[in-house]
Amino acid sequence: MSRQSSIVASESYFDSGEFFDALSQRVAIKSESQNRKDFQPLYTYLEEVMTPELEAMGFKISILPNPVTEEEAPGSWPFLFAERIEDPSALTLLTYGHGDVVLGYDDQWKEGLSPWTLTATGDRWYGRGAADNKAQHTINLASLKSVLNAKGGKLGFNVKVLIETGEEVGSPGLTEFCTLHKEVLKADLFLASDGPRLDANSPTVFLGSRGGFNFDLTVNLREGAHHSGNWGGLLSNAGTRLAHAWASMVDAKGRIRVPSLLPNELPGAVREALKDIKVGLDENNPDIDLEWGEPELSPSEQVFGWNTLEMLACKTGNPDNPVNAIPGYAKANCQIRFVVGTDSDNFLNNIRTHLTEQGFDDVEVSQNGEPMHATRLNPDDPWVDWALKSLEKTTDKKPTLLPNLGGSIPNYVFSDILGLPTVWVPHSYPACNQHAPNEHVLAPVCREALQIMTGLFWDLSDQGEQIRQARNASKSN
Repeated sequence: MSRQSSIVASESYFDSGEFFDALSQRVAIKSESQNRKDFQPLYTYLEEVMTPELEAMGFKISILPNPVTEEEAPGSWPFLFAERIEDPSALTLLTYGHGDVVLGYDDQWKEGLSPWTLTATGDRWYGRGAADNKAQHTINLASLKSVLNAKGGKLGFNVKVLIETGEEVGSPGLTEFCTLHKEVLKADLFLASDGPRLDANSPTVFLGSRGGFNFDLTVNLREGAHHSGNWGGLLSNAGTRLAHAWASMVDAKGRIRVPSLLPNELPGAVREALKDIKVGLDENNPDIDLEWGEPELSPSEQVFGWNTLEMLACKTGNPDNPVNAIPGYAKANCQIRFVVGTDSDNFLNNIRTHLTEQGFDDVEVSQNGEPMHATRLNPDDPWVDWALKSLEKTTDKKPTLLPNLGGSIPNYVFSDILGLPTVWVPHSYPACNQHAPNEHVLAPVCREALQIMTGLFWDLSDQGEQIRQARNASKSN
């Protein structure tokens, strides 16, 4: 069989309804990693969905405990590792996905929709995890199977698969798991799918992600609240103090005012890669506020090449039932999204120093959760050109290359700990409502993604060894 016939087989898999049925089975499993009272659905996903599918393709499967959380919370966030070795000396691919989803928020979905029933409405297929990440790794494994069948049961390369079940709670244990099993996970290329394309019509490759650092600002002046008439003008207001502390960090148009929270520069190579990138083109996207953020940066540079500082939530007093009282307590949940070249190790100290210098000693700063590190593969890496050419050959479209995703994924585990070149090909789109009610994928994007990944795996079989040798030669020079 040829490359094109393999792609046609993947198209038939979609057109026959088999892909919809496979995704329906996955969406029906309530694999909510945030539900710490019941981890069994995570095992159900790995044991009843992933294991049979991978075993049918000749993989050897291991379901392994989380090395960090197992003792404290037995059964929490396990891992699946699978490998299919044709020749130990051949090129080896590592791919990845996550089987967990965020909470369903069942009562918040549109009428007629359930997070646990995949429902087609026009081109939209609604269901929790449909976009993040169940459709994405389902597409990749189905495409791999098409190539395997087309080549008579021999891919011409080895494959290792890692499925985690804690990504939506910050990937607890992933770093330690990959450190512990570094030799077992050894590979030549990391190729996986998560996150959105630039837009629904643009096949996209990205090479890393912005990092994420969450922190809380807390003002705790006194116990309880006091009557605003009797004490107004005599007692400092926790909400006012917090608001001004925040305003000292970011201005009224979203521009970061603390230099130590910014990257050293916007590299020329990144600026060049982003010069023709247009963001927010999908019809369901919100309108971009063109005056928000750094005035000298384009919208694409803001999202993919720079840092942002956001307040995610804030509370003082009782907003739902306010009373005439001066609050003594206020708290804000905040986040920095940051790119490579930022002094992220010192975020906490730098924020504390800034607030102290600005006279906000009464504002406490505390880290909230583990940070995600920023990563970015060099766009000149031979694997990048290979992937772009493959996508263009399959789709007859010029693919979009993003130096990194605007969001945060645990790419540093694969790039830094395992030392792999990381190439991501996403199959979702920005307006998919991931993490929110009415999450969905677009059927045309899924169909095209099956074509793309089938072409990529075919080209990896035919060209992968040549790329590996060229890359190794360039590294040795």
